[in-house]
Amino acid sequence: MPTAEQPLQPLSADEEALLRQLGRVMIVLPRVIDADMMREQHLPVSEYTALMHLSEAPGRRMRMSELAATANLSLSGMTRVVTRLEKQGLIERTRCDEDGRGWNAVLTDAGLARLEEAWPAHLASARRHVFDHLEGTDLTLLVEALQRIAP
Repeated sequence: MPTAEQPLQPLSADEEALLRQLGRVMIVLPRVIDADMMREQHLPVSEYTALMHLSEAPGRRMRMSELAATANLSLSGMTRVVTRLEKQGLIERTRCDEDGRGWNAVLTDAGLARLEEAWPAHLASARRHVFDHLEGTDLTLLVEALQRIAP
């Protein structure tokens, strides 16, 4: 909070422009990648993201709450995603061994195959909408700066 010794300073024009552009990117980028994935793979980004995180997890399994947090979804939102993927045979739900109360989402072989099928479309979309616009940018510094904002 500002103090008498250090009053709150208004944003500079550059700071204001950056803040507004970050807000725009946070809204537009997920939408355009999702549209690409739906058009090319009939797979929403929320489902692709769940498959991706499970593919990287030990034993291709994660507790539902952990998967939700990792994918930046609410637990109820992730439950809906997993239910859709489960109906397609791409994920199975199993009881957690640790306490028997929670549930794990487990990536099936079919789910891994579906992820591998969809990966090129996701990669092409990420390149088209993000990386093609960052040529010459020090990506390491950019990642470090963004991690300070959202660790």
